[in-house]
Amino acid sequence: MLSPERVPRRGIPLRALAPNAVTALALCFGLTGIRFAIGGEWEKAIAAIVFAGVLDGLDGRIARLLKGESRFGAELDSLSDVIAFGVSPTIILYLWSLQGLPRFGWLFALAHAVCCALRLARFNSNLDAEVQPHKSAGFLTGVPAPAGAGLLFLPVYLWLETGAELFREPWLVAPWAALIAFLMISSLPTYSWSAFRPRRGIRLPALVFVALLGGALISAPWTTLSVITILYVLAIPFGARSYAKVKRQRAAATSTEQH
Repeated sequence: MLSPERVPRRGIPLRALAPNAVTALALCFGLTGIRFAIGGEWEKAIAAIVFAGVLDGLDGRIARLLKGESRFGAELDSLSDVIAFGVSPTIILYLWSLQGLPRFGWLFALAHAVCCALRLARFNSNLDAEVQPHKSAGFLTGVPAPAGAGLLFLPVYLWLETGAELFREPWLVAPWAALIAFLMISSLPTYSWSAFRPRRGIRLPALVFVALLGGALISAPWTTLSVITILYVLAIPFGARSYAKVKRQRAAATSTEQH
């Protein structure tokens, strides 16, 4: 008979409750975006997905802060991501534009959800891998799911800001959706937040920038999101170039050690 000290505890540890609650809340916001899209409330639908992305960025940090990381939390996070940033954006974009493309519109929308699921499956399968070149260098492999959802909505941001029906045309939205789906499952190295470590001398200006960015998101959300999205896309080639440089430096260091 097991002693009381050795009886395995079931359920979620108290320290893991807060981050898992944030993850579940992100899932709820993602699904709520579909509800708003069905009613044609596009601004609220996009805002729900954006807020889900903010929560997704917080849950992992809260878990590390409280030392509440768990396998349950990792699985819940992946399930939340595939719904909030894969399924929900797929349905929103289809209802907003791609249903106007007979027969093929749903396929372009569906590609986003499928590629999001495949990306998360690849991520989960590599959790216990000993060698992760991109991660060890501070990079991600492909575009992460929350960023993919944000990039997918660029035509919606532009439409909400300008009112131009051009950005709602399925022939324009469909190729963009296909590109984002490809970027999510690609092996391109992309910048990770962990790679950004500002020097001590510029940390105060960085705080000012974050505060101004928050103000811009409130006063001019669609313009700000459009600019952020475009800058992210433009940064992808620079990320690949930076990683190639790191890879060359590692190869040179390994060669030196062997000799």
